[in-house]
Amino acid sequence: MIKYFISLSFLLFLFSCQSNDVKRFANYDESKSGPYTLPDPLVCEDGSKVTNDSLWWNKRRPELLHLFETNIYGKTPSKKTDTLIFKLHKIHDNALKGKAIMKEVDIFFTKQQDTNNMRLLIYIPKIKSQKVPCFLSLNFKGNMAINSDTAISLNNRWIRSDDNKGIVNNRSTDGIRGIDSSRWPIDMIIEKGYAIATAYYGDLDPDYDDGFHNGVQPLFYKTGQNKPDSDEWGAIGAWAWGLSRALDYLITDSLIDGGKIIVLGHSRLGKTALWAGAQDQRFAIVISNCSGCCGAALSKRNFGENAIIINTFFPHWFCNNFKKYNQNESALPVDQHELIALIAPRPVYVVSASEDLWADPKGEFLGALYADTVYKFLKTAGLPVKTMPELNAPVMGKIGYHIRTGKHDITKYDWTQYLKFADLNLK
Repeated sequence: MIKYFISLSFLLFLFSCQSNDVKRFANYDESKSGPYTLPDPLVCEDGSKVTNDSLWWNKRRPELLHLFETNIYGKTPSKKTDTLIFKLHKIHDNALKGKAIMKEVDIFFTKQQDTNNMRLLIYIPKIKSQKVPCFLSLNFKGNMAINSDTAISLNNRWIRSDDNKGIVNNRSTDGIRGIDSSRWPIDMIIEKGYAIATAYYGDLDPDYDDGFHNGVQPLFYKTGQNKPDSDEWGAIGAWAWGLSRALDYLITDSLIDGGKIIVLGHSRLGKTALWAGAQDQRFAIVISNCSGCCGAALSKRNFGENAIIINTFFPHWFCNNFKKYNQNESALPVDQHELIALIAPRPVYVVSASEDLWADPKGEFLGALYADTVYKFLKTAGLPVKTMPELNAPVMGKIGYHIRTGKHDITKYDWTQYLKFADLNLK
């Protein structure tokens, strides 16, 4: 209990102050961001070049996955759990003024059907005789925060405190309903013929350094183990694992096209979406919104957020091995363009914001640009430009990108581009 209190209090203090101690590790000067050398995604660890598709799929791609999991995200358990149970908690046939069906589905990870579960909230447009594609994303404050619909069940798990009045003693109240609705234009998504599914990321692992005792990690501990090994998953790995478990359910839903599931995320959940999409090839499209360091942005550029900042303030996000690269990003055997390349040839969309220097917009664009070689190698369209586009001027191939005016956020403008990108690649 003492350890929990100290860790949580320290983390809340760091969030509240945005102190100069944080800023002194972050570089915002382009002249200090290099030089750097990026690894070639088409050159294997033994120095041999990838010359055909078979070498990519059977040698180089598995190599890259292994490098990312052992050095950054941690290994995800190969098995799901002993049991995966889907249980309908609630359904409303006339949600959103009759335009949609609303479902809440509990996904249990053990046969006991206990607290080892997550609740998936789904809105599905009423389109007769047609399965619909579906966006899937985790959320930060619980399902009830994405829409003011009073039918959405309140979440009783730990939620990070902030300035709004909807969270009391790290628990949600009715005041949180719809507080993040600007990030979730559900009516627009439904009108475009897409379903939307979401779950609270804290259902999988609470976002504080709790020693990995309150998330899904203990379900996979070996006898005598009480924390992940140095090369095993942290919170982002657990959140990505949860996205795949949500996909396990969605492919069984008779109203949803399981071959057209679009995984997306913002900020730390943008990092999560990319890692989920890299590991699980069932995701049809992957979208990263302002994901920054260990998301779409190149690590070796050393601009904005970096390894030492993340590992100091969020030591639970990545595997312990990643701490070896604090102020040592040049030693990383991989960089984020190779994470995006792992998604190839499936479509991936990267989003930046002009005022979000913390997430390094230029580095995010370069991550997309340098993944292009793998897309082209696999004989599919990659990124249609070689230079960073102007503000609010999206470019869309199999790799898409835009930088919009504004801050670190996910907006209706972003969603408008997501829908266009999905239409381009799915319909």
